Amino acid sequence: MSRPRIVIVGAGFAGYRTARTLSRLTRHQADITLLNPTDYFLYLPLLPQVAAGILEPRRVSVSLSGTLPHVRLVLGEADGIDLDGHTVHYSGPEGEEGTLPFDRLVLAAGSVNKLLPVPGVAEHAHGFRGLPEALYLRDHVTRQVELAAAAKDRAECAARCTFVVVGAGYTGTEVAAHGAMYTDAQVRRHPMRTGMRPRWMLLDVAPRVLPEMDERLSRTAGRVLRQRGVDVRMGTSVKEATHDGVLLTDGSTVDTRTLVWCVGVRPDPLVESLGLPLERGRLLVDSHLRVPGRPEVFACGDVAAVPDLNQPGQYTPMTAQHAWRHGKVCAQNVAASLGVGRRRAYRHRDMGFVVDLGGAKAAANPLGLPMSGPAAGAVTRGYHLAAMPGNRVRVAADWLLDAVLPRQAVQLGLVRSWSVPLESASPEVARVPGRPERARRAGTGTGERDAVDPGAERAGEERSEEQPPGGHSRDRPSGEPAKNQPGGEPARNQPGGEPAKNQPHAEPREEQPHGSRSGSARASGTPRRAAETAGPPARGTRKPRKTSGTSGATRSANPAAPSGPTRSADGPADPGPEPPADQPPPGPDIAPGPVKRTDGRAAEGDS
Repeated sequence: MSRPRIVIVGAGFAGYRTARTLSRLTRHQADITLLNPTDYFLYLPLLPQVAAGILEPRRVSVSLSGTLPHVRLVLGEADGIDLDGHTVHYSGPEGEEGTLPFDRLVLAAGSVNKLLPVPGVAEHAHGFRGLPEALYLRDHVTRQVELAAAAKDRAECAARCTFVVVGAGYTGTEVAAHGAMYTDAQVRRHPMRTGMRPRWMLLDVAPRVLPEMDERLSRTAGRVLRQRGVDVRMGTSVKEATHDGVLLTDGSTVDTRTLVWCVGVRPDPLVESLGLPLERGRLLVDSHLRVPGRPEVFACGDVAAVPDLNQPGQYTPMTAQHAWRHGKVCAQNVAASLGVGRRRAYRHRDMGFVVDLGGAKAAANPLGLPMSGPAAGAVTRGYHLAAMPGNRVRVAADWLLDAVLPRQAVQLGLVRSWSVPLESASPEVARVPGRPERARRAGTGTGERDAVDPGAERAGEERSEEQPPGGHSRDRPSGEPAKNQPGGEPARNQPGGEPAKNQPHAEPREEQPHGSRSGSARASGTPRRAAETAGPPARGTRKPRKTSGTSGATRSANPAAPSGPTRSADGPADPGPEPPADQPPPGPDIAPGPVKRTDGRAAEGDS
């Protein structure tokens, strides 16, 4: 008799805990496959410390193969689930495709950035959900402070050293707290000519910081932020974002080059393609984390609406604590469905929260006991060390070094702005030039290809300095485009983002309906790979995906609009890793410029 096949989609808190517990419970009596875009589990609560230069990226990245020795790891993104055929279709990191059969399926795909229909946010803001975004923010903040220090104009200096964080929840509060400490340390070592200092702003429509947590934690966090000079504005958010600043809902305008979007998350849209009952985008499951009517399918973490047995009629919130506990219960129930042990319902006890505010400051309420100051800082770091499934000694060593040595404020230049768009299908994976994007068609099995949207066109507008080549650069005098650069003119007045003529690698396309990609790229049926494109992808080109029945639906990918190379005779403006020989080099890495949409839609909101 063959061993049962268990496929787990996603290796976040829920997926990782499910795989680890199942491996122990089944004792090699089942084939466990873990499908994930990366080969590591990311400990998200410490990501702000990566952006602030306290921890190195690998400290918060726990190897999957190293800690799950009896679990088969498959690198890729699930882009099609056939529930009736018991198969998961996926696409690998290099464009290869494959299929995973299953007897039991665990959906733990996690969440993506929550978008709101605010003009300009999709083009000019960046999220904070993965390592690429944290590395980009660290480089970007360092660069802005250095440019501000060299600026002679006070207005430009003020704009460059103003950093706006939207969302005063757990992530936004920690980003603002750590960011203020990081930039203050830079300025102390290298004062600005104009005598100005960095300014951090934290915005939220809620009446207080950390609105979802205990009010005593909120007061502690708000007090620490204000002591560090953070401009905390409650009841205020962004009304419009532009290249040079943001317009706030109170009517004021803030000149800035940095907009960090931390308003929350939404479930990965993969679950929407299944045609199963949803609760605000989350897959409805019973108290045993099983999908009703599909006894072979389980869901946990952010994609699952799990009934809260302690509060009838409510569902457990989308937090790391719940996802971690979901994983353990889900593994026990999957094993029980295979005849190993007994199943159990998910119940939880609130153990409290901890919020790291940088240095020796924190806010915590372990077991309901409110704490602040150094004591809370010790409890917070002790909790993180205990909760991490690996790298504890390395994390503790980095904390010790940070306490006795100054931080290294340098730009590595490894992640560009266009590599981490806010509307990313996979925040954990940075986009790279020449990476194949996929278009999918669901359910028909005919092999028909969805149309490919070449991306948002920059018709007649100033090109971003961090966008792919072919536009203006703020590094050049008066913002003029570089001379003697082939393909340096953006395409103008071309419907559907059609590439400009006479540019290398730009093939005219027939008129086609636009495809889309929402959250992680998922689809069903017999997908076909879209044509590979030569340039890095543009932002803000998603449209709603199509659905097809209960066994799957589509999510199309948007390849970038091709553009010609823009190397000048003097070489690249910002040296970095060389792209493939047949790809154009990335452009200089400053703040994003205006991007004009061609699909006629605003940024997609909460599903």
